Amino acid sequence: MDEITQKIVVVDLRIPFFRLVFFLVKLSLAAIPAALILAAVGFVLAAILAALFGGQMDVLMRRWSL
Repeated sequence: MDEITQKIVVVDLRIPFFRLVFFLVKLSLAAIPAALILAAVGFVLAAILAALFGGQMDVLMRRWSL
């Protein structure tokens, strides 16, 4: 624990434009399966809640409606 720690501050980041575009395209393509997986998980959770409450989920929502 006698090591000296140094703080590093990044002040500039040089990324070529087309490499950044390629990265952002890959990022957007990776978001599609992630959204599908999250939608499937949400569907399963909603199905479990509907099964637990007898399919009457509107009982929970009546309190929040105006």
